[in-house]
Amino acid sequence: MAVLSEEQTMLRDAAKAWVADKSPVTAFRKLRDSGNPDGFDRAAWREMVEMGWSGILIPEDFGGTGLGYLTLGLVLEEAGRALTASPLISTALTAATALLLGGNDAQKKEWLPKIAEGAIVATLAVDEAAHHHPGKIELKATKSGSGYTLNGKKTFVLDGGSADLIVVAANTGNGVTLFLVKGDAKGLTKQRLHSVDSRGMANLTFDNVVAHSVLGTEGQGVALLEKILDRARAGLAAEMLGTATQAFETTLDYLKTRTQFGQLIGTFQALQHRAAKMYTDLELTRSCVEAALSAIDREANDVPQLVSLAKARASETLHTVSNEMVQMHGGIGMTDAHDAGLYLKRARVAEATWGGASFHRDRYASLLEY
Repeated sequence: MAVLSEEQTMLRDAAKAWVADKSPVTAFRKLRDSGNPDGFDRAAWREMVEMGWSGILIPEDFGGTGLGYLTLGLVLEEAGRALTASPLISTALTAATALLLGGNDAQKKEWLPKIAEGAIVATLAVDEAAHHHPGKIELKATKSGSGYTLNGKKTFVLDGGSADLIVVAANTGNGVTLFLVKGDAKGLTKQRLHSVDSRGMANLTFDNVVAHSVLGTEGQGVALLEKILDRARAGLAAEMLGTATQAFETTLDYLKTRTQFGQLIGTFQALQHRAAKMYTDLELTRSCVEAALSAIDREANDVPQLVSLAKARASETLHTVSNEMVQMHGGIGMTDAHDAGLYLKRARVAEATWGGASFHRDRYASLLEY
């Protein structure tokens, strides 16, 4: 495990305590059953904001604390344990990163304080099909007077239905350009989706949406987009690590208490081997995730490689552990009354978000020129 500062340790412990007290899996189940269109509890999100989580990446000059990506990763890991649904990844991580890396002074002054104080929900709209493909941006942005006219679609946008600000990747003919579009822009249609993991996702349609705010430089958005995505992927991998860890610990507790044929099932060697495999996978995943987050904080040259390694490893581990959670719980694991199904569903969505294991294995090999 990474060596944490006193401040990081305190923040992690506070997050662990808050999640256990205010946002256990039962709270997520209640949220799911309520049909909340946002896909997250705004009251819980307000409490997260009050604890400073929304401003962890944002410098003090803009109302945040500037504690870095490893610190935010610690909070995301704890949230992932209880399947806590919130705009932490879409807003406090992804959109904040986009503004920090590509925003000019005016854009930062306008939007970063609003993110830090929880005044807005923001997100990134990049994919346009069923699978993650940032290299294929077909939404068109045409120069029109003092701005651009956007036409096209974006799919599976995190918190897209609730977003007050959207970072949109578009094709300007001379390359990819990122735009800041308000959530209530004329011509923007939001189709809220009922995702299997009960999170807030939406498909967005842009019909002559006028955008005046370019993030970064026109036609040179590919490099910026990749940097934003890498930081988002690393944060998501941290959440996935927390989800997998809790799924494993819940399963391990069951192996220690469930009896079959007159003895604890945890004494069966076959199940011990499977548990040992999960444990070693989790330890390896933690090393990969923390290496990626630490590399981002120190602005290392190998961030893309380490991020793809972490996302691929986290996807594979969470896939395995969520499957084993269902199987080792037997019949009860197949029912909605048990939490195993909630972890399995979240696993499948998180795996696919911003590239699954196969996507990142290919990317890792390409980056290393294999």
